[in-house]
Amino acid sequence: MKKTRKLAVLAMMVSMALVLHVVESLLPIPYIAPGVKLGLANIVSLVAIILFGFKEALVVVLIRTFLGSMLGGVPSNFLFSSAGGMLSTVVMYALYRWAGSKFSVVGISVAGAVAHNVGQLFVAGLIVENFGLYIYLPILMVSAVITGIFIGFTVKYVMALMGRGSN
Repeated sequence: MKKTRKLAVLAMMVSMALVLHVVESLLPIPYIAPGVKLGLANIVSLVAIILFGFKEALVVVLIRTFLGSMLGGVPSNFLFSSAGGMLSTVVMYALYRWAGSKFSVVGISVAGAVAHNVGQLFVAGLIVENFGLYIYLPILMVSAVITGIFIGFTVKYVMALMGRGSN
């Protein structure tokens, strides 16, 4: 893929992730625990890993988390979102790259959702200087599995639509 075309596609991916981020913030999702979200923007993150690789996916994640935090009016959310997003991207890329034959896209998505929640919780613990926040870990892990499955099947469907069927 030519450099200009690749840049344009990555910019569109950031835009799509931002739209999903905003749409998710407008959905009337019942409050379960701090940090429990669908993670719709992670659809784009996993697609970026599959189509482009680690570096490009990480750029999409970081730009999306920065712009999403600024547009959402809570700049401090960037710390949580970027930590979760970076850890999630590392985990999903590692599984896709080195264990892709052993993990389906759905399994990779679940692992990414778990990593995202762990990354956010770790940063929250550092900021408030109280790792008692880990009491939320069981709820966050259950939500990560559920949302990870949903995101994984969505990515599988998107890749099939693109003619790039994935495991």
